[in-house]
Amino acid sequence: MSETDTTELAAAAESQLPDHSEDDRRLGSCLRAIRKERALSIQTLADRCGLSIGMLSQVERGLSTPSIRSLRLLSIALDVPISRFFAQSDEEVPVGSPYILRKAARSSLRLTPTGVRKESLTPLGDGALELYELTLAPGGTSGPEFYSHGGEKAGLVTFGVMRLWLEEEPHLLGEGDSFRFSSQISHRFDNPTREPSGVLWIISTR
Repeated sequence: MSETDTTELAAAAESQLPDHSEDDRRLGSCLRAIRKERALSIQTLADRCGLSIGMLSQVERGLSTPSIRSLRLLSIALDVPISRFFAQSDEEVPVGSPYILRKAARSSLRLTPTGVRKESLTPLGDGALELYELTLAPGGTSGPEFYSHGGEKAGLVTFGVMRLWLEEEPHLLGEGDSFRFSSQISHRFDNPTREPSGVLWIISTR
C-alpha cells in the first residue's frame, strides 16, 4: 500500500471519529504545566526537542495534536515519561501495591488526527521501562517523519497489522509477530490496512 493510500486511510479514520478538542486542551495544559515546572521558555524547549516554537504554542493552546514522535521528543526534552501527558482514569481504584497497576486505573492518550490511542500499563514511579498498549485506527500512524533517541524498543502485535519502518525499510507485522530494536535506529510505524490493529509496546529509556 502506498503512502498516498495510507494518508487517505488516516483522513477517513479521522472523519469518522468524534471531536476530541477537550483532549487536546488537556494535553496542552499538561505540557505547559510541566514546562513551567522546569522553568523553561517555549524557545528553550523548542531548542531542546527540535520542534518549532509555533507548533509548541499551538499544542499548549490545544489547537494542535502532536504526533507520537513529537511527544517522545518532548518527554526526552522535559525528562518525563511520555505517560505524564496522559489523561488519568476517573475510576475509584483502591490503592494497593506500588508495583501493580489495575486495569481501571490506566491512564490514556488519544491522538485523534493520527489515529492512535495509547494506554499506559506502567505503575507510577521511576524506572527504566515503559509499557503501553497501542490501538491504531485504519491508517493510524506515529507520524510521517522518522525519529530516534536513546534506549531500546520492543513489542508484540496483539491483533491486526502494523508496518514498522526501520531506517526507511518497511516490515509488515501481523498478529503474534514481535520486534526489538535500538531506539537510535530511525523509525516510525503505521497501520496500512482498513482494519484496526493493536500493539503491546515496550520502551527502555536507559
